[in-house]
Amino acid sequence: MSENMAKSKENMKEIFSYVTLVVGAMIAALSIEEFLVPCTILDGGVVGISIMINNLTRIPLGVLTMVLNLPFLIAGMRKLGTKFIIKSAVAMAVFSSSLEIFAPLTDMTRDYLLAVCFGGVFLGIGVGLVIRSGGCLDGTETVAIFLNRRFNLPVGQTVLFINIMIYTTAGFLFGFDRAMYSLLTYFITSKVIDFVEAGVEQAKAAMIITNEGRKIADEIYKKMGRTVTILEGEGLISGKKAVLYCVLNRLEIYQLKQLIKEVDAQAFITVSDVSEIIGNHIKKKADKG
Repeated sequence: MSENMAKSKENMKEIFSYVTLVVGAMIAALSIEEFLVPCTILDGGVVGISIMINNLTRIPLGVLTMVLNLPFLIAGMRKLGTKFIIKSAVAMAVFSSSLEIFAPLTDMTRDYLLAVCFGGVFLGIGVGLVIRSGGCLDGTETVAIFLNRRFNLPVGQTVLFINIMIYTTAGFLFGFDRAMYSLLTYFITSKVIDFVEAGVEQAKAAMIITNEGRKIADEIYKKMGRTVTILEGEGLISGKKAVLYCVLNRLEIYQLKQLIKEVDAQAFITVSDVSEIIGNHIKKKADKG
C-alpha cells in the first residue's frame, strides 16, 4: 500500500512539474510578445536571433523559435538525457505556440524603460520556472553544456558570450540603443532567474550520502560526464556510508536527482552554491562516439 502511495506521489510531482513547465513557457512568451518585441528589445540565444529574423522577414516568431531550436534538441538527445530533452521539447512547443497566441493582443507598453523592467522580470520568472521543472527554452544552453563537458568552459559565461555577440549584431541592425536595452533586460532576467531557480548562473556542489556509492558514482560519470570524489563516512545510527562529492552546473541538478533516485531512493542529498572553483574539479567525459 505504501509503495503505491509513494508511486502515486511521484506521479503527482511529475504532473505538477509539467504544469509548472507549461505555465513558465507561457509567461516567457507573454513577456516576449507584449513587452520586448513591440520595442525591438531582444532576448538572448535562439529567441534573440528569431526576433532579428522576424523584424527583417516577417516570418512568424513562433515558427522561427521552434525551427531554430529543433537542431539543438536533436543534437542533445543522446548527451543530455531523455527526460531533459522531452521536457525541453514540451516547453519549446508551448513557448512557440504561445508566441503566436499572444501576438495579436494589444501591446502592454511602448515605453522602453517599462518594457526592459517588466519584460525582464516576467521573462526571468517564466524561464526560471521552466528550468526549475527540469527543461530549458533555448537551444544555445545545450551548446553551452556541450562546451562545458568537452572543454570545461563555464555554462553561464558561454551563454553570456553568445548573447553579447547577438546583441552586437542587433546594434548594427536596429541601433545600439536597442542593443543596450537588450543587454540590460538580459541582466534583469538573469537576476530574476537566480531568485526563482536558486543560483542559476552558479556552479553547484552536491553531497550524496548513500549505501550505493560506487554504483551512483559510475552512473554519474557514465550519464553526465562528471567525476565524483568518494569518501568514507559513518552515521551515528545508520553506520558505514559512502559520501560522494560532485560539482556540476545548474541544468544538471534535476538530472542528478533523478539518476540518484533510480539507484538509491533512500540516499541523502544536499546541494549548495559554489562561489569559486580553482583547479579542474569539473571533469569532462571522454567522447566514446
